[in-house]
Amino acid sequence: MSRLPLLTIEEAAEAARPLLKAVEDRNGYLPNLLRILANAPLALETYLTVSKINAAGTLTIAEREAVQITAAAIHGCGFCVAGHTNIAYKKAGMETATVEALRGLQPIPDAKLQAVAAFTRAVIARRGAVSDAELAEFRQAGFSDAAALEVVLGVSLATLCNFANNLG
Repeated sequence: MSRLPLLTIEEAAEAARPLLKAVEDRNGYLPNLLRILANAPLALETYLTVSKINAAGTLTIAEREAVQITAAAIHGCGFCVAGHTNIAYKKAGMETATVEALRGLQPIPDAKLQAVAAFTRAVIARRGAVSDAELAEFRQAGFSDAAALEVVLGVSLATLCNFANNLG
């Protein structure tokens, strides 16, 4: 049961309505996260904007999903873990062993995704102040400084989603 109203397009504030309508037209339905975020139109707009920016980065969809699943697992957001698990399988083509390892915060068979998940865990645990060794390991896995900042971007997006779902 949601503690915050799951708003429909009609119930949402005027500022949120066109955003919700565009999502519904594109997806055929309104995800509950967006119905929660519609309680604060600026939060909804932020989520949609940051999602679009996050998708345009240098990280692959599998790498972005590794960030999202790792963050959701750490933040205790089962809804986001489930949603991003679906994306990991259907859009990123990730293998079951990899997805299950991400969900359980366990080592991942794929070295690059392992580096992304480990760096994501470090970013969250140290609030961005990762050690020189952790940054060096991420770079040694073939990632750029831009990719390191994109992990931070992904964590910020995940934090908004995870915390909004946990609040709702």
